Amino acid sequence: MGARTVMIFLFEDVEVLDFCGPFEVFSVANELAPTDVFRVVTVAAQLRPVRARNGLSVNPDLDIAGCPVPDLLIIPGGKGTRPLVNQPATIEWIRRMSQSAERMASVCTGALLLGKAGLLDGLTVTTHHRALDLLREIAPSSTAVADRRFVDNGRIITSGGIAAGIDMSLYLVESLEGLELAKRTAEHMEYPYRPATPSTS
Repeated sequence: MGARTVMIFLFEDVEVLDFCGPFEVFSVANELAPTDVFRVVTVAAQLRPVRARNGLSVNPDLDIAGCPVPDLLIIPGGKGTRPLVNQPATIEWIRRMSQSAERMASVCTGALLLGKAGLLDGLTVTTHHRALDLLREIAPSSTAVADRRFVDNGRIITSGGIAAGIDMSLYLVESLEGLELAKRTAEHMEYPYRPATPSTS
């Protein structure tokens, strides 16, 4: 197959490392691969600058109204997830993307949005340790755990807070393109790499 499209959702008050960590991992992996394997793009509700946590302004590539279905959709977290939980258009978009995407992944409190969309029902999942109770409230039929960096359920993968999204992304590079590329990516980033056999539900 050709390069997989990795789409990262942006929104107001998104946590910076939640989306920049995965963006870096997949972008570096693509640079190091012998052929293009990942195409990394960003998407937001509207095609205008998004103000991330602590004031960083980011220009999304696409808006949700006209974007194609990605191979991998990453939903980061941050305080901005709280109001989005109550925005039906956003939740319906996530649900619609999940019907055809190869993988859906969340970082930190991005799991709240997957939970609200009904995508975590019956799964073992994780999120930022301070949001575990909220995730249990939003997705009561899931099992939220605090002792794992990420949990792979096949099509759905959730990670813990902030930097855990880097671990999850390296794991996805390994799963999709092999251990050697994941190791080279981590080495280039000077990030400690621990090939993981993640806990699954």
